[in-house]
Amino acid sequence: MFTGIVQGTAELVAVEEAQEFRTHVLALPAALREGLELGASVAHNGCCLTVTAIDGERVSFDLMRETLRLTNLGQLAVGDRVNVERAARFGDEIGGHAMSGHVIAMAELGEIDEAPNNRRLWFTLPQPYERFLFEKGYIGIDGISLTIGEVRGQRFCVNLIPETLARTTLGERVPGDRVNIEIDPQTQAIVETVERVLAARRSA
Repeated sequence: MFTGIVQGTAELVAVEEAQEFRTHVLALPAALREGLELGASVAHNGCCLTVTAIDGERVSFDLMRETLRLTNLGQLAVGDRVNVERAARFGDEIGGHAMSGHVIAMAELGEIDEAPNNRRLWFTLPQPYERFLFEKGYIGIDGISLTIGEVRGQRFCVNLIPETLARTTLGERVPGDRVNIEIDPQTQAIVETVERVLAARRSA
């Protein structure tokens, strides 16, 4: 489990390509390597990946074809940075919201509204998932736990404070970029349960 509170960013220092498969090597800061072991879970832009090798600061992760299809990780190149969060441990403070690290889709950044000391980003989510969008609901964007500010059909916005812009890669995003989306699991469960109940009643 993850909390959506990004602990830092890490640079992609090497990429090994294979057929429908990739290995990413990140230069993880010392604080993020503390106690790290093979098999540990680390979220990259909100996508849960498994540690496959550790060589000093260089830590490797494998990406299978489903990960490459559903997330923006396959678009990364050496020198790019990703948001990083280690898996939550029992007793950790949950400052964001519970997240699984399972990306459901990508959304495209369409518009940026600048204002003093904050920034509003407007994204477009693929149509099948717009039913999970609710004003003031939770959403995970590139691994960051955020609150939805407004919903207009498939479009929604989030408001970012300077701390979020400084600690994550969202401050570098420009229109046309695609971000990883994780829907709040509780919201998804409630919506899908209601849909099943209504469908059963209509068919009765």
